[in-house]
Order: sequence, then C-alpha cells, then structure tokens
Amino acid sequence: MLVTGKQILDHAHENGYAVGAFNVNNMEIVQAIIEAAEETKSPVILQASQGGLKYAGVEYIAEMAKVAARNASVPVAVHLDHGTDFTQIMQCIRNGFTSVMIDASKKPLEENIATTKKIVDIAHAVGVSVEAELGKIGGTEDDITVDEKDATFTDPDEAEKFVKETGVDYLAIAVGTAHGPYKGEPKLDFDRIKTIKERLNMPSVLHGSSGVPEESIKKAVSQGINKINIDTDIRMAFNKAVREFVAENPDVYDPRKILGPAREEMKKVIAEKMKMFGAAGKAWK
Repeated sequence: MLVTGKQILDHAHENGYAVGAFNVNNMEIVQAIIEAAEETKSPVILQASQGGLKYAGVEYIAEMAKVAARNASVPVAVHLDHGTDFTQIMQCIRNGFTSVMIDASKKPLEENIATTKKIVDIAHAVGVSVEAELGKIGGTEDDITVDEKDATFTDPDEAEKFVKETGVDYLAIAVGTAHGPYKGEPKLDFDRIKTIKERLNMPSVLHGSSGVPEESIKKAVSQGINKINIDTDIRMAFNKAVREFVAENPDVYDPRKILGPAREEMKKVIAEKMKMFGAAGKAWK
C-alpha cells in the first residue's frame, strides 16, 4: 500500500513508535525490506540517497519501490534521503516519490528556512511530504560529508522557528549520531530529543542510527523519535553474506544464488530493527 511519509509518521507520532527508513540501491534490498515489513506487520519507508539514485537511476529506483509498495500488505512510503539538488528533488516528485528530504542544513538558518519553504510549497501542492534537517549531523552519507568538528546539535528555539516558517512535515535533528560506522559508542542527547518533541509536537527523525546500541534507540523512541534511518547495517549484512557465500562456493557464478543469501541476511537485520523501533504489529489499513 503506497502512502505518503506524513501518513506513516503522523501515525507513529500519535502512537509512540518509530518507523524504519531503509536505504535501497537494488532489487534485493527492496525485496528484503518489504518481506521484513510484511512478516513483522510494520509500516516502512523505502528511501534512496543521492548516491543510490546516481547508481541505479531515479526511474529504476522509483518504479521498483512503487511496485513493491503497491503490492505490499503494509503501508509503504517512497522517500528521497538527503536531497540537496533542486532538479533531483523535482525528478523524484515527478517519478512518484511520496516523500522528499531537502537537506539545506549546511546553510545559515535563514537560508535553510527559505530553501526548505520553497520545496515544501511545491511538494505540498502535489501531495508529497517533506523532511528537512536542522543542525549538522557528522559523518558521510554518499556525497555529503560533515566533519566531526563542524557537527552541531539542533537548537530547540531554532527548531520551533524553522518548523513554523517552513511548514515542513517532519524534522531530522542532530542529537549525537553520525553517518557511517562508529569508532566508539555514540552518546545521544535524550533531553534534547524530549525538549524538541515537546516544543514541536510533530514527528522527529534520527539519522545515522546504524550501530547505535539497542538501549539508546529504544530510549530515543520513548523521548519522541518517529523515523529512524538505517543504511550501514544493511550494507554490512549484504557484504558479510556475499563474502561468506563466495568463500564457501567459489565455483558458483549465478548472481541469483549469490545474492539470494544476502537478501535473507538483510531481511533478518531489517526485521530486528523494526521490532526494536516498536513498529512491529503497527501496520494499519
């Protein structure tokens, strides 16, 4: 069932759980995500980064995701992750994405507001939901890199002003996570998550969540996080399964036999995340 990001995340916001937003790059990843969602009866967000779109193409990603969503028995949104290019965001909207992210977080506050509002006005006119980011989340997400020294936490006062002036549907906040593998255990600012939630009363988004301990994830959800982005953990599961299969079966060259076990391994990881986020059993009609 193809729905908007706002429909999914408003339900999560109202019912106190988080929805997994999993990055897709090929058919096997899409299948793994949808199968895990149906087995756990979880709403889910299929999202593509700018790097993923460059690799597979906007139309390929859009059609795979839309076919999967329409045939799924659970609510599914198709989302652009970390969109920074206006043309690409418009391409995603034209190709049927039901949610887009405009990431202008590197710009000063007023420029971020102006850029975000422009996208919100266009997207809302055609029924597409919008995510934005305030604060700077460290690490690397495909083509976007923020040095650790440049990372800044989201200010609750600025967040309130930002949401009021842009009309954005959900907000990605910087509270101590980072994109990519962690060198140590991340320390999340749970008080900040709670304060922002109380001030905004809307869905909050946590990026860079792969590798964050389960206890921290569950606490973040209890304080108001409703969308949790996962990419690195899926890639690592894929990599591990392919390497093990090829090592054990060096003469096999059929890509279906190589990628099949990877799909199963990714599905296990994704299903575990859905249960961890509190989304399992929350699928609605």
